Amino acid sequence: MDHTMKHVKADVQRSIDDSALGVGNAKNAILKRKCMRPSPIFRPATTTDAEAVSEVYLTSRKVLVPWAPLVHADNAVRGWIRDHLIPAGRVTVAIQDGDVVGMMALSNDEQAGWIDQLYLHPHVVGHGIGTALLERAKTELGAPIRLYTFQASVWARRFYERHGFRVIALGDGSANEEQCPDVLYEWRG
Repeated sequence: MDHTMKHVKADVQRSIDDSALGVGNAKNAILKRKCMRPSPIFRPATTTDAEAVSEVYLTSRKVLVPWAPLVHADNAVRGWIRDHLIPAGRVTVAIQDGDVVGMMALSNDEQAGWIDQLYLHPHVVGHGIGTALLERAKTELGAPIRLYTFQASVWARRFYERHGFRVIALGDGSANEEQCPDVLYEWRG
């Protein structure tokens, strides 16, 4: 991990840890940053967003989910996002200060709507952007909505549960590429 990634990881982990513990100074700092930043803009992703979406995805995975190995090389992930994910449609980007800081990919099957991907740049975690993306998914998909996350992602699990998602199944990881135990959530409205 390079020096920049270590710095980002340390800052984000400190903010997440302090927020989870209810440390006042961290909460005040987060509130101050929220007030100073303009509201994000949400729009459908285009292929010109592919590199920025890839950076959000890869940085988020490496910093916030370091224990779940990326099973594909960075260039393969970039190619998948550019050639498959974005062209398939239903990818929304969150833009703040001209930069893509979040992304969400949706789909449907015969049983439910799905949040297939929801990733934020680590520096905007806790700023309401994830909540705004989740609310957009609820509006677009309607109930029920399902998603997977890793069992070890305590902060992600708390986030989804806070927004009304309930556990409907636990997996041992044999069904995902990372081979990490996962949890299937569902929102019923």
